[in-house]
Amino acid sequence: MRTSRGWWAISGVVAGALGLAVSYVVAGLLHVRESPVVAVSEGVVKLTPGVVVEWAIDHFQHNDKLVFTIGMFVLLTVVFGLIGWQARRRWWLAVSAYVVLAAIGGYAVYVKPGGTGAEQVPVVVGLLGWVVAMAVLAEWLRRWELIEASDEPSDEPTHSRRWFFTALGVTAGVAAAGWGLGRITTSGRRRVEETRRLLRLDKVTDAPVPKGVEIGVDGVAPWQTPSSTFYLIDTAFTKPTIEPKDWTLRIHGMVDREITLTYDDLVSREITQDWITLNCVSNPVGGDLVGNAWWSGVRLAAILAEAGPQEGADAVLQTSDDGWTCGTPLAALTDDRNAMLAVAMNGEPLPVEHGFPVRTIVPGLYGYVSACKWVVDMEVTRYSDFTAYWTSKGWSEQGPVKMASRIDVPGDGGRVDAGAVVFAGAAWEQHTGIERVEISVDGGAWAEADLARVPNDDTWVQWRVEMDVEAGDHQVKVRAVDKSGQIQTGVQADVVPNGATGWHTIGFTAS
Repeated sequence: MRTSRGWWAISGVVAGALGLAVSYVVAGLLHVRESPVVAVSEGVVKLTPGVVVEWAIDHFQHNDKLVFTIGMFVLLTVVFGLIGWQARRRWWLAVSAYVVLAAIGGYAVYVKPGGTGAEQVPVVVGLLGWVVAMAVLAEWLRRWELIEASDEPSDEPTHSRRWFFTALGVTAGVAAAGWGLGRITTSGRRRVEETRRLLRLDKVTDAPVPKGVEIGVDGVAPWQTPSSTFYLIDTAFTKPTIEPKDWTLRIHGMVDREITLTYDDLVSREITQDWITLNCVSNPVGGDLVGNAWWSGVRLAAILAEAGPQEGADAVLQTSDDGWTCGTPLAALTDDRNAMLAVAMNGEPLPVEHGFPVRTIVPGLYGYVSACKWVVDMEVTRYSDFTAYWTSKGWSEQGPVKMASRIDVPGDGGRVDAGAVVFAGAAWEQHTGIERVEISVDGGAWAEADLARVPNDDTWVQWRVEMDVEAGDHQVKVRAVDKSGQIQTGVQADVVPNGATGWHTIGFTAS
Protein backbone atom coordinates (compact mmCIF):
# COMPACT_ATOMS: atom_id res chain seq x y z
CA MET A 1 0.00 0.00 0.00
CA ARG A 2 1.73 3.13 -1.25
CA THR A 3 -0.58 5.72 0.33
CA SER A 4 0.98 7.44 3.31
CA ARG A 5 -0.60 8.05 6.65
CA GLY A 6 0.81 11.53 6.26
CA TRP A 7 -1.95 12.34 3.77
CA TRP A 8 -4.52 11.54 6.44
CA ALA A 9 -2.81 13.93 8.82
CA ILE A 10 -2.60 16.61 6.11
CA SER A 11 -6.27 16.08 5.34
CA GLY A 12 -7.06 16.58 9.01
CA VAL A 13 -5.15 19.87 9.06
CA VAL A 14 -6.86 21.15 5.90
CA ALA A 15 -10.31 20.10 7.14
CA GLY A 16 -9.56 21.80 10.46
CA ALA A 17 -8.56 25.01 8.69
CA LEU A 18 -11.79 24.99 6.70
CA GLY A 19 -13.92 24.56 9.82
CA LEU A 20 -12.17 27.44 11.57
CA ALA A 21 -12.49 29.60 8.46
CA VAL A 22 -16.24 29.10 8.06
CA SER A 23 -16.80 29.80 11.78
CA TYR A 24 -14.77 32.99 11.35
CA VAL A 25 -16.89 34.07 8.37
CA VAL A 26 -20.18 33.34 10.14
CA ALA A 27 -19.00 35.21 13.26
CA GLY A 28 -18.34 38.22 11.06
CA LEU A 29 -21.68 38.00 9.28
CA LEU A 30 -23.49 37.84 12.62
CA HIS A 31 -21.35 40.69 14.02
CA VAL A 32 -20.04 38.44 16.78
CA ARG A 33 -16.93 40.10 18.26
CA GLU A 34 -15.20 36.89 19.20
CA SER A 35 -14.89 33.89 16.95
CA PRO A 36 -14.75 30.60 18.88
CA VAL A 37 -10.94 30.50 18.60
CA VAL A 38 -10.64 33.97 20.11
CA ALA A 39 -13.07 33.08 22.90
CA VAL A 40 -11.08 29.95 23.73
CA SER A 41 -7.80 31.89 23.65
CA GLU A 42 -9.11 34.51 26.07
CA GLY A 43 -10.54 31.77 28.27
CA VAL A 44 -7.16 30.01 28.40
CA VAL A 45 -5.45 33.25 29.37
CA LYS A 46 -8.03 33.82 32.09
CA LEU A 47 -7.24 30.40 33.56
CA THR A 48 -3.46 30.80 33.19
CA PRO A 49 -1.59 31.21 36.52
CA GLY A 50 -0.51 34.76 37.28
CA VAL A 51 3.21 33.93 37.26
CA VAL A 52 2.91 32.62 33.70
CA VAL A 53 0.99 35.69 32.55
CA GLU A 54 3.57 37.94 34.19
CA TRP A 55 6.40 36.02 32.49
CA ALA A 56 4.71 36.51 29.11
CA ILE A 57 4.24 40.25 29.67
CA ASP A 58 7.82 40.61 30.86
CA HIS A 59 9.30 38.78 27.87
CA PHE A 60 6.92 39.73 25.05
CA GLN A 61 5.13 42.88 26.32
CA HIS A 62 2.61 43.98 23.64
CA ASN A 63 3.52 40.98 21.48
CA ASP A 64 2.34 38.49 24.11
CA LYS A 65 -0.99 37.85 22.37
CA LEU A 66 0.69 37.41 18.99
CA VAL A 67 3.02 34.80 20.48
CA PHE A 68 0.10 33.09 22.21
CA THR A 69 -1.98 33.12 19.02
CA ILE A 70 0.84 31.54 17.02
CA GLY A 71 1.24 28.90 19.71
CA MET A 72 -2.52 28.25 19.68
CA PHE A 73 -2.56 27.69 15.92
CA VAL A 74 0.49 25.44 16.12
CA LEU A 75 -1.30 23.38 18.76
CA LEU A 76 -4.47 23.24 16.65
CA THR A 77 -2.43 22.13 13.64
CA VAL A 78 -1.05 19.21 15.64
CA VAL A 79 -4.50 18.33 17.02
CA PHE A 80 -6.14 18.45 13.58
CA GLY A 81 -3.33 16.33 12.16
CA LEU A 82 -3.89 13.71 14.84
CA ILE A 83 -7.63 13.76 14.19
CA GLY A 84 -7.04 13.16 10.49
CA TRP A 85 -4.66 10.34 11.26
CA GLN A 86 -7.23 8.71 13.56
CA ALA A 87 -9.95 9.08 10.91
CA ARG A 88 -8.18 6.43 8.84
CA ARG A 89 -9.24 3.59 11.13
CA ARG A 90 -11.43 5.15 13.82
CA TRP A 91 -13.86 7.53 12.20
CA TRP A 92 -15.97 7.67 15.34
CA LEU A 93 -12.93 8.88 17.29
CA ALA A 94 -12.29 11.68 14.81
CA VAL A 95 -15.91 12.85 14.98
CA SER A 96 -15.83 12.65 18.78
CA ALA A 97 -12.70 14.81 18.83
CA TYR A 98 -14.43 17.41 16.63
CA VAL A 99 -17.41 17.41 18.99
CA VAL A 100 -15.12 17.91 21.99
CA LEU A 101 -13.34 20.83 20.29
CA ALA A 102 -16.69 22.39 19.40
CA ALA A 103 -17.92 21.91 22.96
CA ILE A 104 -14.84 23.72 24.28
CA GLY A 105 -15.43 26.57 21.85
CA GLY A 106 -19.12 26.69 22.65
CA TYR A 107 -18.49 26.83 26.38
CA ALA A 108 -15.87 29.59 25.97
CA VAL A 109 -18.38 31.63 23.99
CA TYR A 110 -21.22 30.86 26.42
CA VAL A 111 -19.40 32.16 29.50
CA LYS A 112 -18.48 35.48 27.89
CA PRO A 113 -20.56 38.35 29.32
CA GLY A 114 -23.52 39.53 27.32
CA GLY A 115 -23.69 36.36 25.24
CA THR A 116 -26.71 35.43 23.15
CA GLY A 117 -27.67 32.38 21.16
CA ALA A 118 -26.17 33.90 18.02
CA GLU A 119 -22.65 33.37 19.39
CA GLN A 120 -23.16 29.58 19.18
CA VAL A 121 -23.99 29.60 15.47
CA PRO A 122 -20.31 29.93 14.36
CA VAL A 123 -19.45 26.99 16.65
CA VAL A 124 -22.09 24.73 15.06
CA VAL A 125 -21.17 25.79 11.52
CA GLY A 126 -17.49 25.19 12.23
CA LEU A 127 -18.25 21.70 13.56
CA LEU A 128 -20.21 20.86 10.42
CA GLY A 129 -17.37 22.22 8.30
CA TRP A 130 -14.87 19.94 10.04
CA VAL A 131 -17.00 16.81 9.69
CA VAL A 132 -18.06 17.38 6.07
CA ALA A 133 -14.59 18.35 4.85
CA MET A 134 -12.94 15.40 6.57
CA ALA A 135 -15.64 13.03 5.28
CA VAL A 136 -15.07 14.11 1.67
CA LEU A 137 -11.29 13.82 1.92
CA ALA A 138 -11.52 10.50 3.76
CA GLU A 139 -13.75 9.05 1.06
CA TRP A 140 -11.21 9.67 -1.68
CA LEU A 141 -8.32 8.52 0.50
CA ARG A 142 -10.11 5.24 1.23
CA ARG A 143 -10.79 4.67 -2.47
CA TRP A 144 -7.12 5.28 -3.17
CA GLU A 145 -6.10 2.78 -0.48
CA LEU A 146 -8.56 0.12 -1.65
CA ILE A 147 -7.31 0.24 -5.21
CA GLU A 148 -3.69 0.27 -4.08
CA ALA A 149 -4.37 -2.80 -1.95
CA SER A 150 -5.85 -4.71 -4.88
CA ASP A 151 -3.67 -7.08 -6.86
CA GLU A 152 -5.65 -6.47 -10.03
CA PRO A 153 -4.11 -3.97 -12.48
CA SER A 154 -6.22 -0.84 -12.85
CA ASP A 155 -6.06 2.77 -13.92
CA GLU A 156 -8.13 3.63 -10.86
CA PRO A 157 -5.17 4.46 -8.56
CA THR A 158 -4.21 7.40 -10.74
CA HIS A 159 -7.85 8.42 -11.01
CA SER A 160 -8.35 8.20 -7.24
CA ARG A 161 -5.18 10.08 -6.45
CA ARG A 162 -6.20 12.82 -8.87
CA TRP A 163 -9.61 13.18 -7.26
CA PHE A 164 -8.12 13.16 -3.77
CA PHE A 165 -5.63 15.89 -4.59
CA THR A 166 -8.37 17.86 -6.33
CA ALA A 167 -10.58 17.56 -3.25
CA LEU A 168 -7.66 18.50 -1.01
CA GLY A 169 -6.84 21.54 -3.15
CA VAL A 170 -10.45 22.68 -3.27
CA THR A 171 -10.81 22.30 0.49
CA ALA A 172 -7.62 24.25 1.11
CA GLY A 173 -8.76 26.91 -1.35
CA VAL A 174 -12.14 27.24 0.33
CA ALA A 175 -10.38 27.52 3.70
CA ALA A 176 -8.05 30.27 2.39
CA ALA A 177 -10.97 32.08 0.79
CA GLY A 178 -12.88 31.77 4.05
CA TRP A 179 -10.12 33.43 6.01
CA GLY A 180 -10.01 36.22 3.44
CA LEU A 181 -13.78 36.62 3.48
CA GLY A 182 -13.69 36.58 7.26
CA ARG A 183 -11.43 39.61 7.18
CA ILE A 184 -14.10 41.36 5.14
CA THR A 185 -17.12 40.25 7.18
CA THR A 186 -15.42 41.21 10.45
CA SER A 187 -15.43 44.81 9.31
CA GLY A 188 -16.62 46.17 12.64
CA ARG A 189 -13.13 47.49 13.36
CA ARG A 190 -13.08 49.43 10.09
CA ARG A 191 -16.54 50.86 10.70
CA VAL A 192 -15.62 51.97 14.20
CA GLU A 193 -12.30 53.43 13.00
CA GLU A 194 -14.20 55.47 10.42
CA THR A 195 -16.68 56.64 13.06
CA ARG A 196 -13.79 57.58 15.33
CA ARG A 197 -12.07 59.49 12.53
CA LEU A 198 -15.19 61.55 11.82
CA LEU A 199 -16.12 62.07 15.48
CA ARG A 200 -15.94 65.67 16.67
CA LEU A 201 -15.64 66.39 20.39
CA ASP A 202 -16.10 70.16 20.55
CA LYS A 203 -15.13 70.48 24.21
CA VAL A 204 -11.87 68.54 23.79
CA THR A 205 -8.70 70.48 23.08
CA ASP A 206 -5.22 69.41 22.01
CA ALA A 207 -2.98 71.05 24.59
CA PRO A 208 0.55 71.99 23.52
CA VAL A 209 3.38 70.48 25.54
CA PRO A 210 3.96 72.90 28.43
CA LYS A 211 7.15 74.94 28.36
CA GLY A 212 10.00 73.69 30.47
CA VAL A 213 8.81 70.09 30.90
CA GLU A 214 11.59 68.63 28.75
CA ILE A 215 15.16 68.57 30.00
CA GLY A 216 16.65 68.83 26.53
CA VAL A 217 18.79 65.67 26.46
CA ASP A 218 18.77 63.41 23.42
CA GLY A 219 17.82 59.85 24.32
CA VAL A 220 15.37 60.73 27.09
CA ALA A 221 11.84 59.49 26.34
CA PRO A 222 9.53 62.31 25.16
CA TRP A 223 7.62 63.93 28.00
CA GLN A 224 4.38 63.54 26.03
CA THR A 225 4.02 59.97 24.79
CA PRO A 226 2.44 59.75 21.32
CA SER A 227 -0.75 57.69 21.28
CA SER A 228 0.78 55.36 18.69
CA THR A 229 3.67 54.38 20.98
CA PHE A 230 1.86 54.43 24.33
CA TYR A 231 2.28 51.06 26.03
CA LEU A 232 -0.49 48.49 25.63
CA ILE A 233 -1.35 45.80 28.17
CA ASP A 234 -4.75 44.10 28.17
CA THR A 235 -6.29 40.64 27.90
CA ALA A 236 -8.37 41.12 24.73
CA PHE A 237 -7.23 39.15 21.67
CA THR A 238 -9.82 40.97 19.57
CA LYS A 239 -10.27 44.54 20.70
CA PRO A 240 -13.91 45.47 21.37
CA THR A 241 -15.27 47.67 18.61
CA ILE A 242 -18.11 49.76 19.96
CA GLU A 243 -19.93 52.49 18.08
CA PRO A 244 -20.48 55.52 20.34
CA LYS A 245 -24.23 55.30 19.65
CA ASP A 246 -24.23 51.76 21.03
CA TRP A 247 -22.18 52.46 24.16
CA THR A 248 -23.83 52.64 27.58
CA LEU A 249 -22.46 52.61 31.10
CA ARG A 250 -24.54 51.20 33.93
CA ILE A 251 -23.71 52.39 37.45
CA HIS A 252 -25.51 50.28 40.04
CA GLY A 253 -25.07 48.24 43.21
CA MET A 254 -24.84 49.97 46.58
CA VAL A 255 -26.24 53.28 45.32
CA ASP A 256 -29.35 55.32 46.02
CA ARG A 257 -30.05 55.82 42.30
CA GLU A 258 -28.98 53.56 39.47
CA ILE A 259 -27.62 55.49 36.48
CA THR A 260 -27.31 54.49 32.84
CA LEU A 261 -25.26 56.82 30.68
CA THR A 262 -25.18 56.97 26.90
CA TYR A 263 -22.24 58.42 25.01
CA ASP A 264 -24.19 61.59 24.20
CA ASP A 265 -25.16 61.93 27.88
CA LEU A 266 -21.51 61.69 28.85
CA VAL A 267 -19.96 64.13 26.39
CA SER A 268 -22.70 66.69 27.04
CA ARG A 269 -21.38 67.07 30.58
CA GLU A 270 -18.52 69.28 31.71
CA ILE A 271 -15.25 68.02 30.26
CA THR A 272 -12.12 67.88 32.39
CA GLN A 273 -8.64 67.67 30.84
CA ASP A 274 -5.25 66.99 32.35
CA TRP A 275 -1.76 65.64 31.81
CA ILE A 276 -1.62 62.23 33.51
CA THR A 277 1.09 59.58 33.55
CA LEU A 278 0.04 55.93 33.55
CA ASN A 279 2.30 53.04 34.44
CA CYS A 280 1.63 49.32 34.47
CA VAL A 281 2.06 47.20 37.58
CA SER A 282 4.08 44.84 35.37
CA ASN A 283 6.67 47.53 34.70
CA PRO A 284 10.05 46.33 36.03
CA VAL A 285 12.59 48.67 37.59
CA GLY A 286 13.84 50.84 34.74
CA GLY A 287 11.14 49.52 32.39
CA ASP A 288 9.19 51.34 29.69
CA LEU A 289 5.60 50.29 30.48
CA VAL A 290 4.87 53.91 31.35
CA GLY A 291 3.62 56.88 29.37
CA ASN A 292 2.28 60.40 29.73
CA ALA A 293 -0.65 61.83 27.77
CA TRP A 294 -3.24 64.61 27.67
CA TRP A 295 -6.49 62.96 28.74
CA SER A 296 -9.98 64.42 28.31
CA GLY A 297 -13.17 63.15 29.92
CA VAL A 298 -15.78 63.59 32.62
CA ARG A 299 -14.93 63.45 36.33
CA LEU A 300 -16.24 60.34 38.02
CA ALA A 301 -16.67 62.05 41.38
CA ALA A 302 -19.60 64.08 40.07
CA ILE A 303 -21.26 61.09 38.39
CA LEU A 304 -20.92 58.88 41.45
CA ALA A 305 -22.26 61.67 43.63
CA GLU A 306 -25.44 61.61 41.54
CA ALA A 307 -25.72 57.86 42.08
CA GLY A 308 -25.26 58.29 45.84
CA PRO A 309 -22.93 55.56 47.14
CA GLN A 310 -24.38 53.93 50.24
CA GLU A 311 -22.71 53.55 53.61
CA GLY A 312 -20.39 50.57 53.75
CA ALA A 313 -19.42 50.66 50.08
CA ASP A 314 -15.65 50.87 49.60
CA ALA A 315 -15.05 49.70 46.01
CA VAL A 316 -16.28 49.90 42.45
CA LEU A 317 -16.13 46.74 40.36
CA GLN A 318 -15.51 47.90 36.80
CA THR A 319 -16.28 45.63 33.85
CA SER A 320 -15.04 45.99 30.30
CA ASP A 321 -17.03 45.06 27.22
CA ASP A 322 -14.73 42.04 26.82
CA GLY A 323 -15.49 40.83 30.36
CA TRP A 324 -12.28 41.98 32.06
CA THR A 325 -12.80 43.30 35.58
CA CYS A 326 -10.96 45.42 38.10
CA GLY A 327 -11.75 46.62 41.61
CA THR A 328 -11.11 50.30 42.28
CA PRO A 329 -11.20 52.00 45.68
CA LEU A 330 -14.34 54.12 45.86
CA ALA A 331 -12.35 56.81 47.67
CA ALA A 332 -9.98 57.18 44.69
CA LEU A 333 -12.93 57.82 42.38
CA THR A 334 -14.59 60.40 44.62
CA ASP A 335 -11.71 62.44 46.11
CA ASP A 336 -10.02 65.51 44.60
CA ARG A 337 -7.93 63.63 42.03
CA ASN A 338 -8.95 63.87 38.39
CA ALA A 339 -10.36 60.34 38.06
CA MET A 340 -12.37 60.39 34.86
CA LEU A 341 -14.29 58.56 32.21
CA ALA A 342 -11.91 59.47 29.40
CA VAL A 343 -13.14 60.01 25.85
CA ALA A 344 -10.01 61.46 24.28
CA MET A 345 -6.24 60.99 24.35
CA ASN A 346 -3.79 63.66 23.18
CA GLY A 347 -6.63 65.76 21.78
CA GLU A 348 -8.28 63.04 19.70
CA PRO A 349 -10.97 60.42 20.39
CA LEU A 350 -9.45 57.42 22.15
CA PRO A 351 -7.74 54.93 19.84
CA VAL A 352 -9.60 51.60 19.74
CA GLU A 353 -6.63 49.90 21.43
CA HIS A 354 -6.83 52.37 24.29
CA GLY A 355 -10.52 51.90 25.01
CA PHE A 356 -12.62 53.77 22.45
CA PRO A 357 -15.19 55.08 23.00
CA VAL A 358 -14.78 55.36 26.82
CA ARG A 359 -12.24 54.16 29.37
CA THR A 360 -11.39 54.93 32.99
CA ILE A 361 -8.35 56.94 34.10
CA VAL A 362 -7.45 57.17 37.81
CA PRO A 363 -4.23 59.01 38.74
CA GLY A 364 -2.21 57.36 41.49
CA LEU A 365 -3.32 53.77 40.88
CA TYR A 366 -1.82 51.05 38.73
CA GLY A 367 -3.94 50.17 35.74
CA TYR A 368 -4.79 46.66 36.93
CA VAL A 369 -7.05 48.15 39.62
CA SER A 370 -8.31 51.21 37.79
CA ALA A 371 -7.72 51.62 34.06
CA CYS A 372 -10.73 49.82 32.59
CA LYS A 373 -10.77 50.12 28.80
CA TRP A 374 -14.10 49.81 26.95
CA VAL A 375 -15.83 50.22 30.32
CA VAL A 376 -19.55 49.34 30.26
CA ASP A 377 -20.44 48.56 33.88
CA MET A 378 -19.61 49.94 37.33
CA GLU A 379 -20.96 48.24 40.42
CA VAL A 380 -20.56 50.10 43.69
CA THR A 381 -19.82 47.37 46.20
CA ARG A 382 -17.44 46.09 48.88
CA TYR A 383 -14.03 44.49 48.37
CA SER A 384 -15.18 41.60 50.53
CA ASP A 385 -17.90 40.75 48.00
CA PHE A 386 -15.91 40.18 44.80
CA THR A 387 -12.64 39.08 43.20
CA ALA A 388 -11.42 40.88 40.07
CA TYR A 389 -9.41 39.52 37.15
CA TRP A 390 -5.85 40.19 38.33
CA THR A 391 -6.50 39.76 42.04
CA SER A 392 -7.65 36.23 41.27
CA LYS A 393 -4.16 35.60 39.89
CA GLY A 394 -2.22 36.73 42.94
CA TRP A 395 -1.98 40.51 42.63
CA SER A 396 -2.92 42.74 45.54
CA GLU A 397 -6.45 43.96 46.07
CA GLN A 398 -5.39 47.60 45.92
CA GLY A 399 -2.56 49.00 43.83
CA PRO A 400 -1.36 52.53 44.62
CA VAL A 401 1.54 53.44 42.34
CA LYS A 402 5.03 53.23 43.80
CA MET A 403 7.67 55.88 43.41
CA ALA A 404 9.98 55.10 40.49
CA SER A 405 12.91 56.64 38.67
CA ARG A 406 14.74 55.62 35.52
CA ILE A 407 18.03 56.35 33.76
CA ASP A 408 17.59 56.87 30.02
CA VAL A 409 21.01 58.41 29.28
CA PRO A 410 23.52 56.88 29.02
CA GLY A 411 22.08 53.55 27.98
CA ASP A 412 22.96 50.42 29.92
CA GLY A 413 26.25 49.11 28.55
CA GLY A 414 26.85 52.31 26.59
CA ARG A 415 30.12 54.13 25.95
CA VAL A 416 30.72 57.81 26.68
CA ASP A 417 33.64 60.20 26.58
CA ALA A 418 35.51 60.53 29.87
CA GLY A 419 35.15 63.87 31.61
CA ALA A 420 31.85 65.68 31.94
CA VAL A 421 29.09 63.09 31.48
CA VAL A 422 25.39 63.93 31.29
CA PHE A 423 22.98 61.59 33.06
CA ALA A 424 19.25 62.00 32.44
CA GLY A 425 15.94 60.22 32.73
CA ALA A 426 12.51 60.42 34.34
CA ALA A 427 10.87 59.88 37.72
CA TRP A 428 7.24 59.61 38.80
CA GLU A 429 4.84 59.07 41.64
CA GLN A 430 1.33 59.98 40.58
CA HIS A 431 -0.84 62.04 42.87
CA THR A 432 2.08 62.75 45.20
CA GLY A 433 4.75 64.25 42.96
CA ILE A 434 8.53 64.18 42.87
CA GLU A 435 10.52 66.64 45.00
CA ARG A 436 14.03 65.70 43.85
CA VAL A 437 16.10 63.07 42.06
CA GLU A 438 19.60 61.90 43.01
CA ILE A 439 22.23 59.71 41.37
CA SER A 440 25.27 57.91 42.72
CA VAL A 441 28.22 56.87 40.55
CA ASP A 442 30.23 53.85 41.70
CA GLY A 443 28.68 53.98 45.16
CA GLY A 444 29.77 57.58 45.80
CA ALA A 445 27.81 60.40 47.39
CA TRP A 446 24.34 61.13 46.09
CA ALA A 447 24.30 64.07 43.68
CA GLU A 448 21.10 66.03 43.20
CA ALA A 449 19.78 66.39 39.66
CA ASP A 450 18.10 69.35 38.02
CA LEU A 451 14.39 68.78 37.47
CA ALA A 452 12.29 70.03 34.60
CA ARG A 453 8.98 71.72 35.31
CA VAL A 454 5.71 69.78 35.47
CA PRO A 455 2.12 71.05 35.27
CA ASN A 456 0.88 68.86 38.15
CA ASP A 457 1.81 66.03 40.49
CA ASP A 458 0.16 63.40 38.29
CA THR A 459 2.83 63.42 35.58
CA TRP A 460 6.37 62.18 35.43
CA VAL A 461 9.26 64.63 35.60
CA GLN A 462 12.46 64.64 33.57
CA TRP A 463 15.78 65.08 35.35
CA ARG A 464 19.37 65.84 34.39
CA VAL A 465 22.74 65.96 36.14
CA GLU A 466 26.29 66.42 34.82
CA MET A 467 29.25 64.85 36.59
CA ASP A 468 32.96 64.34 35.88
CA VAL A 469 33.77 60.68 35.27
CA GLU A 470 37.21 59.13 34.78
CA ALA A 471 38.02 56.61 32.07
CA GLY A 472 36.98 53.05 32.86
CA ASP A 473 33.91 50.97 33.65
CA HIS A 474 31.35 52.54 35.94
CA GLN A 475 27.97 51.96 37.52
CA VAL A 476 25.31 54.58 38.24
CA LYS A 477 22.08 54.28 40.17
CA VAL A 478 19.17 56.67 40.64
CA ARG A 479 16.60 57.31 43.33
CA ALA A 480 13.83 59.84 43.87
CA VAL A 481 12.31 61.64 46.83
CA ASP A 482 8.62 62.54 46.75
CA LYS A 483 6.90 65.66 48.01
CA SER A 484 5.98 63.98 51.29
CA GLY A 485 9.69 63.50 52.01
CA GLN A 486 9.70 59.75 51.39
CA ILE A 487 12.88 58.38 49.81
CA GLN A 488 12.47 55.77 47.09
CA THR A 489 13.36 52.37 48.51
CA GLY A 490 16.37 50.51 47.21
CA VAL A 491 14.92 47.16 48.27
CA GLN A 492 14.51 44.98 45.20
CA ALA A 493 10.98 43.58 44.79
CA ASP A 494 9.29 41.81 41.91
CA VAL A 495 6.29 43.27 40.11
CA VAL A 496 4.02 40.71 41.79
CA PRO A 497 1.95 41.37 43.87
CA ASN A 498 1.73 45.17 43.67
CA GLY A 499 4.59 46.66 41.66
CA ALA A 500 8.38 46.51 41.47
CA THR A 501 10.72 48.46 43.72
CA GLY A 502 14.45 49.14 43.72
CA TRP A 503 16.93 51.66 42.34
CA HIS A 504 17.49 51.53 38.60
CA THR A 505 21.17 50.78 38.06
CA ILE A 506 23.12 50.67 34.81
CA GLY A 507 26.70 50.09 33.76
CA PHE A 508 28.63 52.19 31.23
CA THR A 509 32.17 52.72 29.98
CA ALA A 510 33.99 56.05 29.79
CA SER A 511 36.98 56.33 27.47
